[in-house]
Amino acid sequence: MAEPHTEVFLGAGAVLFALGFFGLAAAAIPIRRVVAANVMACGVFLVLVAMAARAGSEGPDPVPHAMVLTGIVVSVCATGLALVLSEREREVRRTQAGKGATGGPGPPEDLGDASAR
Repeated sequence: MAEPHTEVFLGAGAVLFALGFFGLAAAAIPIRRVVAANVMACGVFLVLVAMAARAGSEGPDPVPHAMVLTGIVVSVCATGLALVLSEREREVRRTQAGKGATGGPGPPEDLGDASAR
């Protein structure tokens, strides 16, 4: 049988995952979506660590802990990539908004008199 406080951690992980999922579905701003995805990941990590608890003095199962450490590394990398992509998207939208409604390159530049060459 697991430790008595395991249910508290399982519940907290489920609540974190649910809050992150709601934030991911409800947020329109990309940065908030990245934060919501990180909250979801924290919920999953908490559930995995809680499930690793064993009864008695055997100690926790090391496999879920290794999975959580790997997940943290992957989560940090994915967060960095998502932040860079959201910033790049913002830059692209900003430059497209400056070009007008057509999205074209704008008016042609004056190249000067062609007969002078």
